[in-house]
Parts: sequence; C-alpha cells; structure tokens
Amino acid sequence: MRITETITYAAPPETVYEMVTDQAFQERKCVEAGAQRHEAAVSPAGDGARVVTKRDLPADDLPDFAKSIVGPTLSVTETYEWAAAGGDGGRAGTLTVEVAGAPVAMRSKIRLAPTGGGSEITIDGDLKASIPLFGGKVEKAAAPAVIEAIRSEQRTGTAWLSERG
Repeated sequence: MRITETITYAAPPETVYEMVTDQAFQERKCVEAGAQRHEAAVSPAGDGARVVTKRDLPADDLPDFAKSIVGPTLSVTETYEWAAAGGDGGRAGTLTVEVAGAPVAMRSKIRLAPTGGGSEITIDGDLKASIPLFGGKVEKAAAPAVIEAIRSEQRTGTAWLSERG
C-alpha cells in the first residue's frame, strides 16, 4: 500500500534537520505519540545522520484480527537515514518503519526541501504486510496509524520550532 505524506514547517531546512536529529526532540515525539515505553538514538553517518526510535504503543485502535497478530502492544522501530545536505540545504534519505512480531514494514524515500515559507519533509513509501491472504487487510488496518504518526510528528515539530523561535 502506497503512503505519501508531506510535513511542512515554517523554518529553513537546516533548522528542521537540527530538530529531527536532536535526541530530545525524538524522545518528545515518542511521548507525544502516546508511547508507553520508548528509546531514541541519534548518531552521525557520514555527512548525515541515523536516527532510530523504538516505541511501544497501545494496540487499542487496531481491529481485533490485527491485535491477534501483534498483541496488546505495538512495538514500532523507526529508522531515518539522512544523507549530506545539498546546495539548497535540503537532504534526501530513507525511512524504515518495522513492527516487532508482525511481518509489517514500511520502506520509504524521504526528502527535506526548502519551500517559499520554510521547508517540507516528503515521505513516499510502501507499507507491506507479508501475510498470505490477509496482507492487504493488515495494510489497510495499519495505514491510518502510520499516517497519524507522521501527523503527530508534524504537530510536535511545529510546537518545538515555535518554542525555540
């Protein structure tokens, strides 16, 4: 299942990149997404960065058949791999989201780019559930949670940037 979302911020790419590679920001986004438990790690990777968050989220909003696969808690690992900045301050990279204990993953290309009023992060990827017969049904059940996580990150990022003015 294809998922394409764009997050916009009223800040230049350099500022947004500093935010998304900040350990405290990553921890805050996990908490604000409702994580029962989380960990975050940011490390340099060449002229870019690797950002990994792991969070346990309640599976309450999933349909019963999906809860029977993942249990009462959804353990999600999100890995961003950011490349070096381009001449315009923008960056490209990848985002991988995996669900522990379930054959569900999203592999995406990401792009941080300047816009007239600031910058945007575009996430364009495929959500796949490798379950015979039920894969499409699981993808449709998981897609709203993935999209909400992206939108939650935008809300957290917007607040973060406005607090730091």
